[in-house]
Amino acid sequence: MRAALALALALLATPAAAQDTATAAREAAARLAAASEQLDAAQAARDRVAALTETVRAYETGLEALRDGLRRAAIRERAIAVELDARREEIAALLGALQAMSRAPAPALLLHPAGPLGTARAGLIAAEVTPALQAEAEKLRLDLQEAADLAALQQSAIVTLEEGLAGAQAARSALSEAISERTDLPRRFTEDPVATALLIASTDTLDAFASGLAQTVDAELSANAPDASDRKGSIPLPVQGQVLRGFGQADAAGVTRPGLVIATAPRSLVTTPVAATLRFRGELLDYGNVAILEPAAGVLVILAGLAEVYGTPGEILPEGAAVGLMGGELPAPHEILTETAQGGGAPRPETLYLEVREGDAPVDPATWFVSG
Repeated sequence: MRAALALALALLATPAAAQDTATAAREAAARLAAASEQLDAAQAARDRVAALTETVRAYETGLEALRDGLRRAAIRERAIAVELDARREEIAALLGALQAMSRAPAPALLLHPAGPLGTARAGLIAAEVTPALQAEAEKLRLDLQEAADLAALQQSAIVTLEEGLAGAQAARSALSEAISERTDLPRRFTEDPVATALLIASTDTLDAFASGLAQTVDAELSANAPDASDRKGSIPLPVQGQVLRGFGQADAAGVTRPGLVIATAPRSLVTTPVAATLRFRGELLDYGNVAILEPAAGVLVILAGLAEVYGTPGEILPEGAAVGLMGGELPAPHEILTETAQGGGAPRPETLYLEVREGDAPVDPATWFVSG
């Protein structure tokens, strides 16, 4: 009995605070379900572009949250397994003590060879040990149940992932179609395509191209130009991702660029963080597809490395408007489950280059954008 008491107290001395890590995954699944309903509503919305842009964002957020919930569930499941394995001998002793107590007849438990005094002492020890043993047994049961629930959650997530990925793809396709049909945006100017083509052909640097953009305007219109000067330093990044390299930081090859390199998930949506004029869209030098925005007079925001670019030069894009999509291939549901089961987060193999220019010179994007 004294050995059982020492065992119970030792086990209870290091309690593990059980956390319901499955809650995040369940909430993410609810977000994806809401995004699905939002997609249906967006098809009939008065402003389909804005509604579909918000829907794509909702899917991206929901899928990111689901990945994070599954990753945390996998880590928690492994932690429980490691803890139970490390305490195998203690648990075996605990189960042995409980089994011995359950088999002993009640009168025998109340009697002691040393007589009434020994019986009284044994009763006091039993009264102290029994709740401790029961508490530890209940904790063991909860750990085993939590591990089983987490494993079941990961297995059942395949359907949620399939539906979420399919819904996100449908929303992106609908968004591209809606933008191609959009005609209601105000225009600051019309582009001279010949002048733009000549500028591209005659320049071999981004500096030279940005300096010559004024030559591509065919006709000035009456729309007022956006001015985000009052939001300088507080503008969010145009895409969900992680900054890999900051202003002037060298890459692995020792090359430095005066902009941010942002790692993103495949097919991530890129939006205008503030209202801005679309000054240019298309392929440029070795930057791939490029969108150049003007959020304030004399300020250019260059976004390079997109797979698709939306809009027509001269349009004034409202805050949160879709600018384009990143490239890459979306992972299959089983690949996502494998990544999360290994404790990894969502991969971000695509990179968006963001540069800010004031006048004819690049400036640190941190003076305009919040990157943390």
